[in-house]
Amino acid sequence: METAVYSGWPREAACGMQLISRLEHESRLDGLVSAGQRVARLIPPGPVRDALHGVWLGHPLHPMLVQASIGAWLSASILDFTGGGEKGARHLVTAGLAAAVPAAAAGAADWSEQHEQQMRVGVVHAAGNLAALSLYGASLLSRRPPLSRALRLAGLAAVSGGGLLGGYISFRLAGGANHAEEVPHLVQPGWQHLMASADLPEGTPVRQMLGEVPVMAIRSGGVAYVLADRCSHMSGPLSEGELSDGELAGGCLTCPWHGSVFRVADGSVARGPATAPQPAFETREVGGAIQVCLPGAG
Repeated sequence: METAVYSGWPREAACGMQLISRLEHESRLDGLVSAGQRVARLIPPGPVRDALHGVWLGHPLHPMLVQASIGAWLSASILDFTGGGEKGARHLVTAGLAAAVPAAAAGAADWSEQHEQQMRVGVVHAAGNLAALSLYGASLLSRRPPLSRALRLAGLAAVSGGGLLGGYISFRLAGGANHAEEVPHLVQPGWQHLMASADLPEGTPVRQMLGEVPVMAIRSGGVAYVLADRCSHMSGPLSEGELSDGELAGGCLTCPWHGSVFRVADGSVARGPATAPQPAFETREVGGAIQVCLPGAG
């Protein structure tokens, strides 16, 4: 006997996700994407942009910053419903608007280096947040408490919708996720044969498979270095990147997709948009062969 597995809210939730998923393929948003990307990229690669990406933090900065605005605005609505006072609610709205500035800058920097499906949903996410900012700004301009409360409630609804889309980008589309996180769980522990030493030329990245895991091997200064091949930012192929000389051992490798730069010696991030390091393998050459071992694998 067939049961109504999809009756009630699960069906409605599924329909909601289907509506959002359509945004991924809505090519009519591409004009807005292109315009927004040009604006977001006015901040050139460097320390400021790296700070907005969260390179110093080790994960994207934007999700952390938005908590300040959302918390302030939610608290303002709690005051509205509990009779906590118009003055306090206005102070909270002002604090939320101030906190939204760096949060928006960090979000724009991350968004401008994502793939097209994420960016299409991100345009609508940004529109919802801009609507919330406008509503909260209007609530401060209003001198009628009932209207101010209504505008604040509408602003909370708008930012909640924007937050839903932000969660979709983060968790459904893996925007901002570490795309190299699974590597240690897929690699066997201990030393393993990778390739013949003679097959690794100086200064040229070479892609090899270590079981199911693609890795990038490169010889620099006569030393063999091996990193996970898929960039932690968006899975770009590091083996197609370029090696740059530097003061650090091995130099740095630039991802060909979004320009993230990793230190070859240890996989650490030298420049964003990546925030998570690349898994770096220990290497040794024995009997004309390169062997690798990933600390913490298994």
